[in-house]
Amino acid sequence: MPDQIRIIVADQLELVATGLTELFRSSSLNVVGYAESGHQVLDWLAENSADIVLLDVSLPNMDGIDTTRAVHNKYPEQKLIAHSLLNEIEYINSMLIEGASGYILKGAELGEFEKAVSMVLKGKQYLSSAAAEVVEQGYRYTDKNMDGEYLGLNPRERDIIKHVALEKTNKEIADLLFLSVETIRTHRKSLMTKLNVKTAAGLVKYAVDRRWV
Repeated sequence: MPDQIRIIVADQLELVATGLTELFRSSSLNVVGYAESGHQVLDWLAENSADIVLLDVSLPNMDGIDTTRAVHNKYPEQKLIAHSLLNEIEYINSMLIEGASGYILKGAELGEFEKAVSMVLKGKQYLSSAAAEVVEQGYRYTDKNMDGEYLGLNPRERDIIKHVALEKTNKEIADLLFLSVETIRTHRKSLMTKLNVKTAAGLVKYAVDRRWV
């Protein structure tokens, strides 16, 4: 690896960046920037360069998944590593598909960060052991698989899941979106399949995890 690895940390808590700066102090990893949102990541990259973008999945406004997609589209060569408390396959899979090269769980030791950065800069993929185990187990509630078609959420589905998270009934959502109740039921069933959840509570958790509500 180069003598100094430039890293921008994206997390809604600046304390996380401060903690990583201290953790990395005795290594070649160097935190050179901090962003508290996806929009700030894009603004920072427009004016600066970094070897690695280390970002949380649960960023406000533009979450980590959408941020990864935006960065990957605008800067295809930029290396990104997810750094999150979330360890469900939906988030791991989504981050990797959108352009992240690694996934590290928060609380990792310095050695794991060094290994992840080294592998990613060499063009390889890194998953923490816990994330790798989740991926190996696959999806629990549906017949989706890691090498199957990726089914992202369209804007209509995002609207519906936000209203579900806000405890709106099917009738209320239908009235708000000028759709039939049956259409809302169909969308909800499709969402549960796409997001690998069994109940409405799972839809709510997904919306909360992604900071949509």
